[in-house]
Parts: sequence; C-alpha cells; structure tokens
Amino acid sequence: MKQSYEVEYCNLELRFDRQLIQNFITNLIEEGYSLYWNENDKYFIISIRLGKKLLKLKFERMKERFKMIGNYSITDRRLAELMEKMIENSRGHAIVKRFLDSQILIENIMFGEIIRTVEINGVEQKVLYQKDPYITLEAVIQAFESSRIEERIPILRYELDYELTTLQELLKTDKQDEIEMCKQRLKKLSHEFILLEG
Repeated sequence: MKQSYEVEYCNLELRFDRQLIQNFITNLIEEGYSLYWNENDKYFIISIRLGKKLLKLKFERMKERFKMIGNYSITDRRLAELMEKMIENSRGHAIVKRFLDSQILIENIMFGEIIRTVEINGVEQKVLYQKDPYITLEAVIQAFESSRIEERIPILRYELDYELTTLQELLKTDKQDEIEMCKQRLKKLSHEFILLEG
C-alpha cells in the first residue's frame, strides 16, 4: 500500500532578491517541471504544472526585493525538497506540516533552521525536538532600538514561540504564579505584534 504524502507550508516569511528566484526557477527546470512565470508592478508569479493541477507561487515586490506570500500544499516530494531548500537559502521563517497517513509532524522554522518539531498522533502531541534560544541579548536590544519594523518582527515571532512553549510546559505543573507571569508576557508580546503587523 502506497503511503500518502502531503506537506503544507504556512506563515511563510521569505525574502528574496531576484537572483534567488532565478536560481529556484533554474532548479525547477533542471528537475523537469513544466512551468511559466510572469511579473507586474506588484507580483512575480511562478506557475508550476503538477499533473492536472497548477500550483502558483506568489512573490510580492518590495522595492528591490521580493517576499513570498500565501500558504501552499504540496504532494510532490521533489518539489517539497526544492521548497525547503529555498526556505533554507533565504534564511526564512515558516511552519511546515507533514501529513504522513495517520501522523502529522509540525516543524517551526526560523532563519532557515528547524527550531521545534512536534509529532501529533490522534489527540496525542509529543515534542520531538526543541532548539535552545539562540538569539543573544545584544540582538534583542538592537532590535528594540531599531527603527526598522522588519528587523523586530522575526525576533518578536521567536519570542512569542518561546513563551508559548514555556506556557505549555508550565501548564503541566501547579506553578500558578509562573503561569500568570508567562501569560502577561505573552499578552504584551501579542499586543506589540499586532501593532507592528497592523
């Protein structure tokens, strides 16, 4: 019996220069994919033929760079590998959900690296991998002082993920004071995130 395979890419935060997109197109052609692309003042779109379906990857123009937007579901293993290589090369952020028959693996990727992997079987969840925080205090202070919002947002996402993980672990204990403090930190971070994203 053939195992089903599907990968979903959500919350993508990938930024590219034109060369990285051209390299991705070259890789697709070398792998034998049928595709075409077009661009206008706002978007660069790559359309990939997958059997009877057409997958459109959308890149939003941002001055001299591009940002990949949207959520994508891919059932082609080779294309999924190319997509992950692109996330790594762009040092991007994403949530990757791998659907393998009755199991789901969820990977949180930041700066092109997996920072957390969770396995879901039915109603059971298990953290398979959790990277220790790697952002230095200097980087956090620099981001706070920075006037550029786009520098703060990736660090803020990481802080939110870290606090959510901490809260998840605390909820398994009876430490009500620590749980409340963690909830307050999450509330402040969420408020800042809404302001920056808005």
